[in-house]
Amino acid sequence: MRLPEFARSTTFRWTLGASAAFSVALLVILGFVYWRSTMYLTAATDRLIAGVADGLLAGGPGEVVPRLETHLASDPRRVKITGLFDGSGRRVAGNLERYPIELAPDGKRQYVPAVRIDSRGREEQTVRAIARPVGDGRILVVGRDVEEREEFSAILGETLALSLIPALLLGVAAGTFLSLRAQRRIKAVNERVQRIVAGDLRQRLPAHATDDPFDRLALLVNRMLDDIEVLIRRLAGVGDDIAHDLRTPLTRVRIGLERARQNATRLEDLQASVDQALTGLDQSLAIITALLRIAEIEHSRRLAGFRNVELCGLVREVADLYDPIAEDKKIEFAVAADEVLVEGDRDLLFEAVANLVDNAVKFTPEGGKVELSVRIAGEDAVVRVADTGPGIAASEHDLVGKRFYRSDKSRNHPGLGLGLSLVNAIVKLHGFRLGVSSGPGCVTEIVGRRIRG
Repeated sequence: MRLPEFARSTTFRWTLGASAAFSVALLVILGFVYWRSTMYLTAATDRLIAGVADGLLAGGPGEVVPRLETHLASDPRRVKITGLFDGSGRRVAGNLERYPIELAPDGKRQYVPAVRIDSRGREEQTVRAIARPVGDGRILVVGRDVEEREEFSAILGETLALSLIPALLLGVAAGTFLSLRAQRRIKAVNERVQRIVAGDLRQRLPAHATDDPFDRLALLVNRMLDDIEVLIRRLAGVGDDIAHDLRTPLTRVRIGLERARQNATRLEDLQASVDQALTGLDQSLAIITALLRIAEIEHSRRLAGFRNVELCGLVREVADLYDPIAEDKKIEFAVAADEVLVEGDRDLLFEAVANLVDNAVKFTPEGGKVELSVRIAGEDAVVRVADTGPGIAASEHDLVGKRFYRSDKSRNHPGLGLGLSLVNAIVKLHGFRLGVSSGPGCVTEIVGRRIRG
């Protein structure tokens, strides 16, 4: 017969095993309690009968009989067993019919069978007894019926044994509950996962506000799904953007070649059309090359090339590269650099700073100013590029790092819309931060942890 699914789960088996271990531990504890209780009752009985024997013998041999009769006179529960016997074993006084042959007159307490005789008749009992010599050849036997103690011990034992049943039932119930609860959660997770596999990326794993390990795992997976959904949407958007941006130059190439084929009558006309086609193809290749460059950086293929990079020398090289261009546009170009080290790929950092400076020079009008600086801010190094251009609207700060995004202010300038995407990829590879702010002009900052010299 196949067990139910919940009974075959690991949770149920582990809980059942833990319950069994708990029951064994409980049995050991209860057994110890039973043993200690019986030992205590036996010791109390021994002290009682020894005290009675001492009291009966305290007045001397002549006082034994009257004291014995006084002792037996008050026994409503019929638990007192006492007898005085002569040297031949004949009963002299008391309610013990005969001397127990198993009992030696040495003062040791032990269990013996006894026959009680009184006004109610004759009754066999098991007693805890002690035999003491009186001093004139006679022997005093003092005992106590242990039936009550045995009944108490039996009740205690049954109670302790029966307490195991609720413990086992509770363990089985807990195992069943936890197993069914885990199965319900796993079933819900499986349903969501199946929907996600089917393509519904909006689905998320169910999580409750209990902060248990399962919920923490579900929240972690949900965050991962959020990132995956965003990434897939970006990929879809990038595909559309690539198609759009490549279609324009390729369409121009096709139209130009078609017109040249139909209308060109001279070799010079054909050469001009070919030159225009090459320009369009170069633009398309530039887009593809930039995208491959960004993909290479985002996949972190150059981490092995990280070294200590001196930013002061790096930004001055960038300044030397763009200073002639700024001079041609009559733009003031200022450089200020502190000596500071960071860990990274020098070529990639050079490319990132050059892109920022290129944008600043490109969008700053004639007579404007571009400032390139490196400074220390606490534990960080900050590369700052500021210009007096049109700036970037606050609503576009989060958009300019996306591929192919171009603000309305940059539509009239040549470009692919991939410069800041490339910078953003390089910054993320290094674990740095890229900040964009505006007013007046535009300010971009690359912030990264510096190396203390």
